[in-house]
Amino acid sequence: MKAPDGNRYRIEALAKGLDVLSLFDETTTSLKLRDICDRTGIPMPTAFRVVATLEESGYLERLADGTIQPGVAVLTLGSAALRGSSLVQLSEQPLRQLAEATGETVNLGVLLRDQVLYLARIRNTDLVTANIQVGSTLPAAFTSMGKLLLSYLDTAELRDLYADADFAAAGPNAAHSVGELESRLATVRQQGYALQDEEVAPGLRSVSVPVFGRDARPAAAINIAVNTTRHDLASLRGPLLDSARATAADISLRLRSA
Repeated sequence: MKAPDGNRYRIEALAKGLDVLSLFDETTTSLKLRDICDRTGIPMPTAFRVVATLEESGYLERLADGTIQPGVAVLTLGSAALRGSSLVQLSEQPLRQLAEATGETVNLGVLLRDQVLYLARIRNTDLVTANIQVGSTLPAAFTSMGKLLLSYLDTAELRDLYADADFAAAGPNAAHSVGELESRLATVRQQGYALQDEEVAPGLRSVSVPVFGRDARPAAAINIAVNTTRHDLASLRGPLLDSARATAADISLRLRSA
């Protein structure tokens, strides 16, 4: 991968190592060396040396069949990054108070291309949901936090993001096309909050509001996630939305004052 013009401080060997590590995520947990070469464009001999170096440092592991997967050092580094994030640290107390006041699951997330990355999660044990934890990602188009953050993108950014999107794997009420998603995001922009009504999975609802730093676009989003047997949409639009907005305002003030 060619260095951007003017970046005279770039270290190519390090950049290649980071390119390799960035291939792994929730959906890609292991790869063969040939896969790494194909996806990064790094020649086989160079890729072999990069993988060997990362393996020696504990950032990759090579199984007996040659499969390569992230090592423990990656987990340690990721955990430290989340714990050290000022956004996470400043949000922790308000989110905990929100969870205690509502008795429901609360989350903090940011947009990572077409995914929502969960930075904090305080879970109500009654909530039946997918195996979501800190560091997990979910498709932004199907989640309240994702739709809230996507609503701040312009049309060109959104269509570029979803140019080759597959809307098939989702809950019963999820959008099935970019056009349908755009229509829902227009509603989100107008009302200033986002609802998720069995779009991620059956039985789950949530309401999300933005958290702002010093920029016009949100720094993150928070949501309150509930079971459909506990709250209807009117409840989400009423007391729970009010509580979420108060918490988001508190976190936003902390971010701007930091």
